[in-house]
Amino acid sequence: MPSLRTRMVARDQAEPHRVSSPLELLFDLTFVAAVSQIAGRLAHATEEGHAGHAAGAFLAVFFAIWWAWMNFTWFASAYDTDDVPYRVMTFVQMAGVLVLAAGVPAAFDGDFTTVTIGYLVMRVGLVSQWVRAAIAHPDGRATALRYAIGVSLVQVLWVSRLALPGDGPVWSFVVCALLDLSVPLFAERPGMTTWHPHHIAERYGLFTIILLGESVLAATNAVQGAVAHGLGADLVVIALAGLAVLFTIWWIYFSEPAGEGLEARRDRAFVWGYGHYAMFAALAALGAGLEVAVASAGEGEHAIEAGATTVVAATAVPVAIVLTLLWALHAQLGRVAIPPLFTAAAVVLTLLIVLGADTLGVAASLTAIAVVLVLLLTATLVRKTRETRYAHS
Repeated sequence: MPSLRTRMVARDQAEPHRVSSPLELLFDLTFVAAVSQIAGRLAHATEEGHAGHAAGAFLAVFFAIWWAWMNFTWFASAYDTDDVPYRVMTFVQMAGVLVLAAGVPAAFDGDFTTVTIGYLVMRVGLVSQWVRAAIAHPDGRATALRYAIGVSLVQVLWVSRLALPGDGPVWSFVVCALLDLSVPLFAERPGMTTWHPHHIAERYGLFTIILLGESVLAATNAVQGAVAHGLGADLVVIALAGLAVLFTIWWIYFSEPAGEGLEARRDRAFVWGYGHYAMFAALAALGAGLEVAVASAGEGEHAIEAGATTVVAATAVPVAIVLTLLWALHAQLGRVAIPPLFTAAAVVLTLLIVLGADTLGVAASLTAIAVVLVLLLTATLVRKTRETRYAHS
């Protein structure tokens, strides 16, 4: 049982065997619904040939999801007391996530009211945690107060956007997002919070698994619908190729351990942490792309409007983004398991497959993407094995 109340002080950033708590794992589960909603909406828009129109709403809503998760994660890494008040405020943030998820359909139609309200609820929970940290931890008071004040002021601007016609112009969203991103840069100037590098690396890895899990769920739902109308050879090939893509992406991501790099280069944490926005968004979009690919196997009245090039691009482009950012972000930490030449070759080949999609077809194109990823992984493993042998010879 948790303590009724524990003094909130900074945790030891060198604490051994620091892992995610059961509360953090439960917190992550609330994001499953939100990610599922935006991936599903993006998939439907792509099937109808409106991927470009839906991309803006997808990136905007995903920003709110990612930024709320990231703020909680880094705060918990420094100040997780796991007492009753902490759990209650975490519950408040979880409730906000569910409200945000409920507002996703309206957001894709241009109404961000419910999403903004859900985001507001999450921020209320976060600000209360920072205020508590400021009161209980004098050494980190300046930083905690800057966080509380900065988050509160930016949240006023987010809510104010609702008073503008159509929730305000696009540039107003961009300004609010940039101000939100600048809060940690401003708040950490008096002194950095004592986040734990291995804990942060594990948390990001767990969120990656959640996003990959959403891809599995999206593809499974699509396969169920397709099977109901007849199981064809293309559907089987697409499903297997999609699973191979997900498996190799998982393998490649976790071939790049970040804990040691973050521990050695704490000053690169902002670049590494912020850069995951695009990577996480690409992983969520990958789930939508695989769902579209499965749906493309339908015929007759179940056929989709998007052409083969669009369908294949919906998978290939996210894969290329993930591979590129994996190299770029880990290069910042001085630890890259996959050579940049291998990564560049895989990215180029993946994107070239899109150009031949109309000729190859969706099933063959996805199989080709899977083969590229398998070859990338195999080449990396062979290289690593050789280096290990040379080191011990």
